[in-house]
Amino acid sequence: MKKPNILLITSDQQHWNTIGAFNPEVSTPNLDRLVREGTTFNRAYCPNPTCTPTRASIITGMYPSQHGAWTLGTKLLEDRHVVTEDFREGGYQSALIGKAHFQQLQSTEEYPSLESYPIMQDLEFWRNYKESFYGFDHVELARNHTNEAHVGQHYALWLEEKGCLNWRDYFLPPTGTMDSSTTYKWPIPEEFHYNTWIAERSNAMLETYKEQEESFFLWSSFFDPHPEYLVPEPWDTMYDPSKLTIPAVTPGEHENNPPHFGLTQEDDPDFSYLQEPGGNNAHGYHSHHYYGYGDKFRLTEEHKAKQVAVYYGMISLMDKYIGNILDKLDELGLAENTIVIFTTDHGHFFGQHGLQAKGGFHYEDLIKLPFIVRYPNYIPQGKENSSIQSLVDLAPTFLSFCDIPIPRTMTGVDQREVWLGTKESARDHALCEFHHQPTTIHQKTYVNERYKITVYYNQTYGEIFDLQNDPGEINNLWDQKEYADLKSELLLKYAWAELGKEPMPMPRVCGA
Repeated sequence: MKKPNILLITSDQQHWNTIGAFNPEVSTPNLDRLVREGTTFNRAYCPNPTCTPTRASIITGMYPSQHGAWTLGTKLLEDRHVVTEDFREGGYQSALIGKAHFQQLQSTEEYPSLESYPIMQDLEFWRNYKESFYGFDHVELARNHTNEAHVGQHYALWLEEKGCLNWRDYFLPPTGTMDSSTTYKWPIPEEFHYNTWIAERSNAMLETYKEQEESFFLWSSFFDPHPEYLVPEPWDTMYDPSKLTIPAVTPGEHENNPPHFGLTQEDDPDFSYLQEPGGNNAHGYHSHHYYGYGDKFRLTEEHKAKQVAVYYGMISLMDKYIGNILDKLDELGLAENTIVIFTTDHGHFFGQHGLQAKGGFHYEDLIKLPFIVRYPNYIPQGKENSSIQSLVDLAPTFLSFCDIPIPRTMTGVDQREVWLGTKESARDHALCEFHHQPTTIHQKTYVNERYKITVYYNQTYGEIFDLQNDPGEINNLWDQKEYADLKSELLLKYAWAELGKEPMPMPRVCGA
């Protein structure tokens, strides 16, 4: 078998049930094509429901508690081993086009960041940047979601090269014309949207790899459908909100949940009790992007429906440009020898359980992922597979397919035989972590074929859900006496899972 190329395509904050092949309310013809031509894994999980921790896990093959980029506002330290180093040793070229988010927005002397101000918008720096970035031989980066002022890096360079949009006048305060209160329709023309940029530059890399006959690992990293809910016309009106199913809280569902669940449904919640010992405040819980409550989310039914319609429009627009990349693979004759993986970094709430966005709630909506793998003539076509997958498994599995040794520091498992359909499963559980700040929620979740258990640091409450009989996760079994034995069993299995994921950097080579 000739060593395959790897094309990883990711979205950002995409709910698992937003692929047209499985949800007729959303149109994704190109992802549907991957579904037909590959295997869809319907039990894939992220190791953390936020960007930096999970993205760092993808390139390290380790959990956030192991690689150290444990939350937003941290960075993956440069001394960590990354899979791109292994690809280089194996004779591969690697590139990342789009969102990295391995580093924080604010640079400090102790923890410098290339994804921060002011260097983010120093275009001369990025015009001349030729160095490796986390082992990637080539990167073209951006940081903004929709019309955020974080625009810069290679995306801004591309906008200037296009010559039809003065990005500084549009994006940047105080003189920029961008209105942060804009909703739903993003006035940027589609030709200048970052989806267009990602597809165009990804295809340029594919052409280079083809011309130079290089084996490659290419990560095309899209920003959508991460809020804010903005998309260019006509995608903003593609879906009729009145014809969509809009998720909502089930009355009484939070009565048996930990207290912060119910508080999210109150008008003026007090989360001060979340303060951990030694902390001096609990205000970190109030970040609107990461916790689904508060005035920002006191939406009318009309607004809730319109948000879902635009969220779907963002997915459909992204799907168009994913299709452009898949078409380029065909055009260049690379498709037969390229493993294509589509997934996202974590899920999203758009009304489920009365929540919006993301945060410390490990419902399937937030931690389960869309996950499709295509490798013509090797990976079964048109199949659904219920074996448990985790994004920490990507790095070791990529290396296994490419016949490159897997470093012992990686704690993900090799899913190669499962993807090929020759083995039923490679893991019997997934673990998900969330530790947003030292003064707020610190939780871990163990999920197996049927059950899910979530534990909280220094708390006696938790969650247990029977995903077979209660797929909507409405009935928390944690305190129900008749499930006490199940609770003990799952707590033990969770402890075993924690012990089992310890990295072993070297084997034992002698007796003493």
